[in-house]
Parts: sequence; C-alpha cells; structure tokens
Amino acid sequence: MIVLGFALAYAGFSALCLSMERHHEQVFRRRRLPPWRRRVLAYLGWVLLMSSLPPVVQAFGWGTGLAFWAGILTATAMPLAMLLTYAPRAALVLAVGSVPAGLLLLLAGA
Repeated sequence: MIVLGFALAYAGFSALCLSMERHHEQVFRRRRLPPWRRRVLAYLGWVLLMSSLPPVVQAFGWGTGLAFWAGILTATAMPLAMLLTYAPRAALVLAVGSVPAGLLLLLAGA
C-alpha cells in the first residue's frame, strides 16, 4: 500500500509540474501549452495527489498515516525537482511508469 501511495504522489506532482509552461517546455521542448491541457493536467495532478492518501491511511491508520503521507509528499517532490533540473525526460518516463509499477507491486503483495 505504501508503494502505491509513493507512485500516485509522484505521478500527481509530475502532472502538476507539466501543467506549468516552464516545465512543459523542459520536458516536451514546446513552449505553447493549450489551456485545456493545462486544466486537465492540473486536475489530474490534484486527483492523483489526493488518491495517494487512502492507501497510506489504510496501512497506518489516520494519526500516523497523515504524518507518513506528508513525508511521502516530500520524498516524492524532491527527486522530481532534481530530475526536472538535470534530466526532464527521465522525470516523465518515471511518472508514466510509476503508477503501473505501484499497482503491480501492490498485486504482488510487496
């Protein structure tokens, strides 16, 4: 469950970053970001961030789960910030692959 929380949080932060023109240009090398895509990416990012909370709360309970979730948000935002600086394409690949990998690990019982 914790791995799924990490994966969803990373994908959510990635979608939020891609909804900004500067980061969108870093990853896709195009400055123009259509308004509809910006709204979809921002909405998707917030939905993914909020959906990363239930698996962590289910694993630890409300008290510890909320504190652990705050730590997960920090632990996923920092590598994303570093990847956007030094390897923006790798940040996108990791974001796209994180959710299926998290689901596979969840199904495998890890």
